[in-house]
Amino acid sequence: MKTLLPVRLGLSMSILLAFAFALSASAQTFTTTTKAKKETKTQQRVPLAKREPQGALQRAARGGNPLQMLNPKAPAQYGTAADSLAYDESGKWRGIKLFEIVF
Repeated sequence: MKTLLPVRLGLSMSILLAFAFALSASAQTFTTTTKAKKETKTQQRVPLAKREPQGALQRAARGGNPLQMLNPKAPAQYGTAADSLAYDESGKWRGIKLFEIVF
């Protein structure tokens, strides 16, 4: 009987301590002060000119009817054959521009 008394006393003491910690934690408030942020100046970006990719395949996909590119009597909206050709310094054509990206 004498050995059970210290065990009960230790158990009840630890329960009381846990209860006291729980009560003290619920009384706390979690607030902080905020610092005013400095305003940063944003630089306005210069808008770039939008350039569409050129070339025979891009024009065919964008034009709607790619067979009109082969038609010599096609409307002007489909462009001419000269738009898709690559020329050298002498003025002779040297190839077809399938993909062209202009910087």
